[in-house]
Amino acid sequence: MENKRVCLVVEDDKDIRGLITVILSRAGFEVQVVSTGAEAIAAAGDPAIALVTLDVGLPDMDGHVVARAIRELSKAPLLFLTARSENDDLLAGMASGAAAYLTKPFRPTELRDLALQLSPAPVSQAPHI
Repeated sequence: MENKRVCLVVEDDKDIRGLITVILSRAGFEVQVVSTGAEAIAAAGDPAIALVTLDVGLPDMDGHVVARAIRELSKAPLLFLTARSENDDLLAGMASGAAAYLTKPFRPTELRDLALQLSPAPVSQAPHI
């Protein structure tokens, strides 16, 4: 049985959440989705989480606040996915604990490649024959 990496997707837009889920599932992740900052913070304590994608513009709280709270609970890399593309936004994201920052709209291959870079697949322990 294969152990999949788990990605927590924090995105309030249903269509974007669905797109991210498809992209990351095809890249080999098991995807858990939430749509609010409060749900993200509650889910982030799961030690199985290997990557978190986080929208900055959430309906209930600022994504930077969510990022700092998640950082207290988890060492999983944070990938900000946001429409905010100014340099100050990028710097604020990195200061909040982001490992990477991707602006919307993004290409599916950009998301896939960045997710795989931040959370590479575990090396198989099977013997080579």
